[in-house]
Amino acid sequence: MIEESRIQPLNKNQPLKGEYILYWMQASQRAEHNHALEYAIGQANERKLPVIVFFGLTDAFPEASERHYFFMLEGLQEVKQTLKTKGIGMVVERCSPEEGAAKLAGRAALVICDRGYLKIQNKWREQVAKSIGCPLIQVESDVVVPVEITSGKEEYSAATLRRKLQRVLPLYLTPLDQQLPAVDSSGLDFESYDISGIFRVVEDLHIDRTVKPAPLYHGGTLAARKRLRDFIEHKLAKYHELRNDPNEDCLSSLSPYLHFGQISPSFVASEVGRSGEAGSDAFLEELVIRRELSMNFIRYNPDYDSYRGLPDWAKKTLFEHRNDARESLYSREELEKAGTHDPYWNAAQREMMTTGKMHGYMRMYWGKKILEWMSPPQEAYRTAGYLNNKYELDGRDPNGFAGVAWCFGKHDRPWGSRPVFGNVRYMSAGGLKRKFDADRYAGRYASDTI
Repeated sequence: MIEESRIQPLNKNQPLKGEYILYWMQASQRAEHNHALEYAIGQANERKLPVIVFFGLTDAFPEASERHYFFMLEGLQEVKQTLKTKGIGMVVERCSPEEGAAKLAGRAALVICDRGYLKIQNKWREQVAKSIGCPLIQVESDVVVPVEITSGKEEYSAATLRRKLQRVLPLYLTPLDQQLPAVDSSGLDFESYDISGIFRVVEDLHIDRTVKPAPLYHGGTLAARKRLRDFIEHKLAKYHELRNDPNEDCLSSLSPYLHFGQISPSFVASEVGRSGEAGSDAFLEELVIRRELSMNFIRYNPDYDSYRGLPDWAKKTLFEHRNDARESLYSREELEKAGTHDPYWNAAQREMMTTGKMHGYMRMYWGKKILEWMSPPQEAYRTAGYLNNKYELDGRDPNGFAGVAWCFGKHDRPWGSRPVFGNVRYMSAGGLKRKFDADRYAGRYASDTI
């Protein structure tokens, strides 16, 4: 079942007598548990038309590097093969996505798209909605509960969102019926950009090549499902006890796959909920409450990617303490090279640079220290965002933007005043040592071991 609240017309056009139904896949890069794809198949079967899936491969996605493209292309290769087994043709064009979608819409009865929250994603959909002659219908598939259903405003914290979300959450954990198209489109003759050789494709793109593919992570729904299965069977039972210890391999590592839409959060939530493991509630707090709080932030705060998006109390206290003496000061270049006096921070930076992911607890500490070591706080904010987006596989994501903002006071409350931070929450190396064996963690990512 696809809940009506997931479905939103983006223009007022009427369906045309087209040759096919077009699903413009961009955010939900998967061929299963995909509400937008299932809606497109249903519309096509009603009209006895084939379904065509389109993906626009652009060189110009902000802050994306070779690491991000490589992971995404691994997933897209799998999507194309899986769709073919379902009798659905997939067209990939190397172009700005809104241009390719508008072109293919010229022969479509209607166009279905998935939903993104970032400014560039909204801009693409607005441009297509205005430029095509048929309907553009957006179907939400990358959150469990559509953001506007949970709340019609920017929420102050997880506590305020949690109450609202929990009231409607059971209504959105229903299974999604999956169907096959009545008309096969896999043999239709469309020109498509060849993505079969990832190294060749990446070499052909005009992108940042300074950040190489992450060796421990391979893209695609099969890899995501394997990680989910391993997490439920071997880690979930102790997740609530060990999730904040980076020396314990107790996390799901699903955030890159969720970022690229390679696995459905609704599917993940259902599988974890059915497991009955002791750590389920703690994990669902992160997957649903915290993740969808970040979507709420992106949806309702136009300055989500800027220091301006912080709450007034945080900006006020950081302004008042902007000239406080700092024990250490580092440039962006020094931070990027993990060249600080703090072995724990350096280890976190190296973990991110080498693996494409940083343990969540260390990412909080990492962001707090950037605020402590840079002046003014606006520059610290820009640097944290730059490094996160450049190296993290799940960078350039609502969770990433919200995570950086949290380090500067977003979704938090004022704490006791102290130098540099004012009333913004502080984290220390001593606090790490009380939580876990910080020296063991630092040793894993020492410069002479990686």
